Amino acid sequence: MQKLNSGTLFLVATPIGNLSDITLRALETLKQVDLIAAEDTRHSSRLLQHFCIKTPLTSLHDYNEIKSSQFICNQLQQGKNIALISDAGTPLISDPGYHLVKTVRENNFQVVPIPGACAAIAALSAAGLPTDKFVFEGFLPAKPNQQLQHLSELITETRTLIFYESPHRLLQTINNMLAVFGPNRYAVIAKELTKIFETIYGNTLSEVQNWLLTDPQRQRGEFVVLVKGAEKAITINPEILRILKLLEKDLPSKQAATLAAQITGANKNQLYRLLINGF
Repeated sequence: MQKLNSGTLFLVATPIGNLSDITLRALETLKQVDLIAAEDTRHSSRLLQHFCIKTPLTSLHDYNEIKSSQFICNQLQQGKNIALISDAGTPLISDPGYHLVKTVRENNFQVVPIPGACAAIAALSAAGLPTDKFVFEGFLPAKPNQQLQHLSELITETRTLIFYESPHRLLQTINNMLAVFGPNRYAVIAKELTKIFETIYGNTLSEVQNWLLTDPQRQRGEFVVLVKGAEKAITINPEILRILKLLEKDLPSKQAATLAAQITGANKNQLYRLLINGF
């Protein structure tokens, strides 16, 4: 085993379901550090017991993070190594730890990421949606009105959208997405990733809603919801628009778009979308 530098905070990713997904480096780190800060010590104890790791635990969660951060900095000052883990996945990703990492860095201690599982990235890789640009939104606001407002702010976002959602709010969230993004926006439900009942279902939002309503069991579990980004706004030369409008007066939309494309060299499909959506 490689010896760890003293006075270092390690951010250790843990499995999101399947325990075999933990990395060898994560196991070595958790065994060697002096202390492990965990979001839920009872939950993390089961993981550590499974891998025969006897390192002591301390709690760090949303309600004690400021106090715990000072305690951990004191431990680092004494040359001890600390690992931070969340209940599942990569620390800080919709989990506690931001204040801790900020404080540790401000005190000039080293912070080392030990990468591994992340539900958002696992879902994105398998969703069949664009992966070159994406936005991680985490959990939406709990209140329906605030959720609708937040979704409305994303209506023109062209990058793939990634959300986490709990089972008791999933249907509400899909209903609100349907209201904001429309029935034909493509979305993917990634359910129970890496677990026995892992399911990845993609379709239009209206069909996703139907799929969830058809079998209430589909609303149980842990979810990542991905939504395809909005189509990029089409910028068309004013002269092309003038020709398109003239042709539209005497021809069906499809023929008008085809003829305008032949005359101007513009993209036929873009012109057709302009006609059917209004411009």
